[in-house]
Amino acid sequence: MTKTPYVQNSAAALLSSLTQTGRDILPKSLPRSLKQVWLDDWREWGRPEQLAPAGDWRCWVFMGGRGAGKTRAGAEWVHQLAHSGGAGRIALIGPTFHDVREVMIEGNSGLRSLTRERPVYEASRKRLVWSNGAQAACLSAEDPDSLRGPQFDAAWCDELCFWSYPDETLQTLEHGLRLGQRPRMMVTTTPRPIRALKRLLVEPDTVRTSSTTFRNKENLSPDFVAALDARWAGTVRHRQELLGELIEEAEGALWRRAEIEDLRQRPEGPFDRIVVAVDPPASVGPDADACGIIAAAARGEGFAREAVVLADASLQGAAPHVWAARAAELARSVGAHAIVAEANNGGEMVRAVLKAAAPEFYVRLVRASEGKRARAEPIAALYAQGRVKHAAAFPDLEDEMCAFGADGRGGSPDRLDALVWALTDLLLGGAMAPRARIL
Repeated sequence: MTKTPYVQNSAAALLSSLTQTGRDILPKSLPRSLKQVWLDDWREWGRPEQLAPAGDWRCWVFMGGRGAGKTRAGAEWVHQLAHSGGAGRIALIGPTFHDVREVMIEGNSGLRSLTRERPVYEASRKRLVWSNGAQAACLSAEDPDSLRGPQFDAAWCDELCFWSYPDETLQTLEHGLRLGQRPRMMVTTTPRPIRALKRLLVEPDTVRTSSTTFRNKENLSPDFVAALDARWAGTVRHRQELLGELIEEAEGALWRRAEIEDLRQRPEGPFDRIVVAVDPPASVGPDADACGIIAAAARGEGFAREAVVLADASLQGAAPHVWAARAAELARSVGAHAIVAEANNGGEMVRAVLKAAAPEFYVRLVRASEGKRARAEPIAALYAQGRVKHAAAFPDLEDEMCAFGADGRGGSPDRLDALVWALTDLLLGGAMAPRARIL
């Protein structure tokens, strides 16, 4: 038994010295045990940007497009720390607890999908435990207070730009990173120009690597890559979502991202009116516009009246009965008083499919008589007055808001249109329907 580490290290060193041709041929004749050593050596298989950088850094930010291999890089980094004894208490933080469990732990590239030792997941304690005693606590960025008290010597923060409260969560985490000689944090994310990410990137002890979706295409469905490439070709979204570039604020846009982040807060009822707004698409299919579906609520009177955006349930390329069912499901979940839907694309058909899916709700049709910008400007003014809050991070909606009105920013702002209809109903006297449900 004492020779095993030496044998494995020697085998790994031998395999590392092989040319690519040798690597292609040798595994066919290797004993299973040595072949597994080779397959398990992430230094052999990981791309340079997926491997932990050398040096005395505190934070490693790995930015990449969708499917660029960020999750695998994070899982491998955590496993190496836990398995080698480099960290005994690790924090795993995702946008929600569901994301931590289903992506970071159980996902195809998660910690329990690696070929080496599978840590035990203790659901009752929300933690992973390795055989050497190393532990990883599972935490949600929806609840920054859950990071108060625990202390760690390492943390893996996944999809930071999708966190509901990134600034507060990171600040709380940094107070808890106080074990060991050199506490470290890894951030894996598709980039968005949020304040928390930009603050990390300018820190002197932060290192940065990046990758594109196309660098990892051999591990992705060709249809996935081709569809996204065709849909977003030539757009800012292509650079952000596929090339993994950090795109700065757009000049001329009606909203600024930092202002939206400052208006983010947890919703506290009761509300006197809740609506779901729908912006139906004109067509169906993968190339069609999205169906914007936004839930919002309001309370108060006169100029003190405020609204909170509760949810974004928009979906792409769906048939009318599908988006109507999604709107009905959202309306029920938030306790809506009415569904507001734009009728420019579909007219009475829109009312019919919504009434079929949600017969218990009043459906009010609205028609656009002005351009999108003219309808959006009063809503932007309400944001500037602090009268609209966001209950969580809504990345796709906020991307549309922060691009709308800027030169060269194409695409249909479907989520934004639904948002405008919802907030017009709630704050600008657009509500003509009774505030009680029609049963």
